[in-house]
Formats: sequence, C-alpha cells, structure tokens
Amino acid sequence: MKRQFRADVPNRLWLPDITEHWTSEGKLYCCAIKDVFSNKIVGYSIADWMTAKLAVDALQNAVTFRGGRRGLHPARRPRQPISVPGHG
Repeated sequence: MKRQFRADVPNRLWLPDITEHWTSEGKLYCCAIKDVFSNKIVGYSIADWMTAKLAVDALQNAVTFRGGRRGLHPARRPRQPISVPGHG
C-alpha cells in the first residue's frame, strides 16, 4: 500500500507516531508529531507508560511550539489509539 502525504504549507498536516525503546531501567515511550511540509518533528513527549497523556502532551507540545490548532487533521491511525480532549 503506497501512502503519499503532502502539505503545501507548514502546520497543514501533522503525523503522530509512538515508539517503544528499551533501556537498562525498562521501557520508555516516545510520541513524536511530524510536520509533513517541513519533514521535521514539531512536538514530542516521553514517558515510562504508554497512555493517552503521552499523545496529548506531544500534541500540546507541537501546538505550543508551532502556535494554534488550525489545520490539524488525523492522516492515519497511530499504532496505539489516542484521544485528544475536545477533538472528536
């Protein structure tokens, strides 16, 4: 399945991803938000538990860094379902 995502301007399309990393102290989870236009990570969150808060914190971090919420649309389902308060 080929998926091609494009954005003509910054902040038009963000993609979330959650990864699991093993450390000497156990698992560590990182949720990153990538801006498709710039191909850069615009927000992230790291925690020792994979919870909805991990994803919400990453999104809030991206919104704070990039400003505003205009143009945020889910492009794909993340590996782990996330819920963002106030966004159906």
